[in-house]
Amino acid sequence: MPFGPRLPLIPALLLALAMFAVPAALMVQQALFDPGLTAVHFERFFTRSVYLGVLQKTLVVSAVVASLCLLVGYPMALYIVHQPPRRRPLLLFLVLVPMWMSILVRTYAWMVVLGREGIVNGALQWLGLTAEPVTLLFNSYAVHLAMAQILLPVMVVTCYAGMTEIDPGLVRAARVMGAGPLRAFRHVFLPLSLEGAVTGWSVIFILSMGFFIVPALIGGRRDTLLGNLIVGQVAQTNWGFAAAMAIVLLAATVALLGLVRLVAGRFIHSPREARP
Repeated sequence: MPFGPRLPLIPALLLALAMFAVPAALMVQQALFDPGLTAVHFERFFTRSVYLGVLQKTLVVSAVVASLCLLVGYPMALYIVHQPPRRRPLLLFLVLVPMWMSILVRTYAWMVVLGREGIVNGALQWLGLTAEPVTLLFNSYAVHLAMAQILLPVMVVTCYAGMTEIDPGLVRAARVMGAGPLRAFRHVFLPLSLEGAVTGWSVIFILSMGFFIVPALIGGRRDTLLGNLIVGQVAQTNWGFAAAMAIVLLAATVALLGLVRLVAGRFIHSPREARP
């Protein structure tokens, strides 16, 4: 392939190099040379069960949040894509409106909603379901709920983008051949939309791995994620150990995403490949 058509890629490659490769290299340098060549920070992380437990907790929370967003966001995207074209922009606008607000503001909003004097407790007592306020904050359920609500628009938009690439004629052809609505969806539409769903799951998983505001404000002691530990080490100016944990976080994210893509790749069919 001639080099000329590749010229437009140069700015993107330079930007990726400046925004990712260079900071990652500096982070590796900080973790391994503190001040001389050493692996003491990685040894400290992998030899203490508390840090491994936090890493496991971070992976589990990120996977659960991404799965919750998929369970809610996929049907929402499916509903939007089946609406008349003139109505879709309005529905997408309503989905994206929460993203205009700061994550910190939305987290504080959840503290108000789930607090002892909040809307949920008030409704439970008004309905007679509880005699006194119940504890809804500072637990894993609150963290999962808040993170899923914050990241849900990403899943909806990603799934919607994948669904718009599917040729509606394929589903109609399945119906003409005798398939019912559910069977046509399961055997035609669903396999073709998996690429967008897996991409959305992966993006939300990546974003969840770096969350620290939500667990810090509405989570309990058992809901500390690796991002919270990194922030704590940075606050103590322990740059070497913070960099080592960041590298572990990056490596774990890449490894799990690679495994997900490997498994999901066997079931994904590109909408473009399915077009006649």
